[in-house]
Amino acid sequence: MMPTEAPDRVTPTEERPTGMGISTVWWFMALTFGLGWGLGALLFIFTEQIEAVFGEVSGTNPVFILLVWSPAIAGIALVWRHYGRHGVIDFLGRLRLWRAPAAWWVFLLLGIPAVKYVGASINGVAGDFPFSPWYAVWPAMALALFIGPVEEFGWRGVALPLLQTRFAPLWAGLVLGGFWAVWHAPAFLLSGTPQSAWDFGPYLVGVLALSVIITPLFNAAGGSILMAMIFHFQMNGPAWPDAQPWENYLFALIAIVIVVLNRKTMLRRHGGATEVVPLKT
Repeated sequence: MMPTEAPDRVTPTEERPTGMGISTVWWFMALTFGLGWGLGALLFIFTEQIEAVFGEVSGTNPVFILLVWSPAIAGIALVWRHYGRHGVIDFLGRLRLWRAPAAWWVFLLLGIPAVKYVGASINGVAGDFPFSPWYAVWPAMALALFIGPVEEFGWRGVALPLLQTRFAPLWAGLVLGGFWAVWHAPAFLLSGTPQSAWDFGPYLVGVLALSVIITPLFNAAGGSILMAMIFHFQMNGPAWPDAQPWENYLFALIAIVIVVLNRKTMLRRHGGATEVVPLKT
């Protein structure tokens, strides 16, 4: 991945009086974990009752969807609290940021599937395709688009920019990756989720690696929520074969390469995008 220059950013002297500070990260985490783990506990304790009303625990269960959306709910609520309705509109304007170096687009569209297939080949399941007829994959992809990627309104929409006001992008990505991984813990306890069949150790390695990888992509695109969502969608893409646990180790190697190539910005404090709500010029 080619080294990238840091985009324009808000410096501490430019921070708006009503804007968010580093302490807002902890409010974001408290809301995200409180809502997410609270709903996870309800699903775990009252599984039969909830499934009787809303169906099995899956991407179509509304309680599970709210759990998955908890980072977005927390993030948008905090943006509203600090910046008001117009601030939320400006915040959502970061969905229009799509410009990034071509190498990142190649990685998003071709590199991630390639890693998935290499990992699946090691597992001996590279030829597996779980949809029959083949076009049944389209509804699954549409559902996947509106589940996991929505998390990014919180993780990369709010938490990462704020962390980058205090830490260099590498450390901000690792800190966020740790929270991101632990937040998924309830999914390992719920039957019907992909994580229920995985080991948490390799998963933790993978999530930390993904958080490191997505950080320079996010910064290269000027703090783009859109690019983070595309990345998340590709990672959850139902069309790709099961590459656990090997994809975690492969992405860890890729993360190391990306950090080396982007070391000038990844290791420099204030080397990343720090705006939650873009400043108007």
